Amino acid sequence: MTARHVLITGGTVIDGDGSEAVADTSVLIVDEEIDSLGAAADERATTLDDVELVDAAGAWVMPGIIDSHVHCTFGEPVSNDELFFHRDAAGAALVTAHNLPKMLLAGVTSIFDPDTLFEMGPAVRDAVDAGVIEGPRISTGVSALLTSVGGTAGRLIPDDGGVGYAEVVQTRDEMVTATRRHIKMGADWIKIHATGSIPTRSGELQVWTLDEMKAVCDTAHALGVPVTAHCRSASSAHDAAVAGVDLILHASFLDDAGLEAVVESGSSICPTFTFLANLCDHGDKVGAGVGMIDIFRGEIEATAAKMRAAHDAGVRLLCGSESGFVLTPYGHWHAREMQVFVDELGLSPLDAITCATHNGAFAMRMEGRIGRIAPGHVADVLVVGADPTADVSVLGDRSNLRGVFSRGVSVDLDRPWPARNAMPGERVGSWASQSLTWDLVNP
Repeated sequence: MTARHVLITGGTVIDGDGSEAVADTSVLIVDEEIDSLGAAADERATTLDDVELVDAAGAWVMPGIIDSHVHCTFGEPVSNDELFFHRDAAGAALVTAHNLPKMLLAGVTSIFDPDTLFEMGPAVRDAVDAGVIEGPRISTGVSALLTSVGGTAGRLIPDDGGVGYAEVVQTRDEMVTATRRHIKMGADWIKIHATGSIPTRSGELQVWTLDEMKAVCDTAHALGVPVTAHCRSASSAHDAAVAGVDLILHASFLDDAGLEAVVESGSSICPTFTFLANLCDHGDKVGAGVGMIDIFRGEIEATAAKMRAAHDAGVRLLCGSESGFVLTPYGHWHAREMQVFVDELGLSPLDAITCATHNGAFAMRMEGRIGRIAPGHVADVLVVGADPTADVSVLGDRSNLRGVFSRGVSVDLDRPWPARNAMPGERVGSWASQSLTWDLVNP
């Protein structure tokens, strides 16, 4: 195969490691890798044949966005009922292939998907890697491990077996066996759903014991696989860190004891505020209930200060959007977490960018290979027509993308946005949005 040579000239380079941007710096891509920067890139390019020149004057060159919490197989459901009971494996796989390119068009070059419908995560990842379907690089789990009281779907979760993205495990032996099976299937990560919803209780409760989480962590770590956990309570985040969970998702309501445990264990955190922020700020536009808006706004406020404290204590924070639901459709909100980090945590735009690039390499299990504009790193590169170090929200507007390179190959940004109709049985219709009472008709 003939080598691909691309020289991006004149741009202001954001490394992704937190260092200040450097103006008028060339970036040379050779095949899938960044070969060199600056004068070395210009000089090396003179020795190569067929060099494609990309003029980035007046633009910013930065690593591709790494979204460290995506559900690429969910297909943007409006409810858990729709997600669990109105999907089939073949249809879900085809819809996944349709949606993946949207993320590339939004500047997302890598995603971490902790749990997938029909255990298809490894197959989707491998299909992208093989060029069978187009999409960002994927690091994936298989299913989420739940107890029968776990998850965010209450009584929709069965007492055993599986449904949707969930595999129900009840005993310590079942937890260990499922962990080993997922690894045999090709899981990059094992996911524990450490908290769950009970219809008669408010909020999410810790539904795994410390010993149970430790059993999964010990089993996975012995086979060289990290563990992530959904934790939306203070106690669950604390126990997850103590148990050895490598990446805590949400870490909602983290308290002082939990923060101390996270710092001591070396766990990383992906707060995933975007879903909550979208519901709070824009839920009224799509008919979200006022009660849910108030609950999620309180969760952000209760968690943000501790996330800032975690950052200041050296805890690695990652950016995740939880794209894959009706409130976080693919290709639209992957950059919003950075804005939330700036607005709610008080991070600088440059620090927020680091969380969405360099830090995300951890979720991809590719530290030292992606997430930076540096020699030897994979050429996942964005050319942005506005300054994200001044206003990170410009990364959420696709019109600001002048170029996207994935694995060194330019993504066609001029194509139409992928559109489709709902497949038969995919969407759940409703008879009405409220009860048709006599009083409503006769006020």
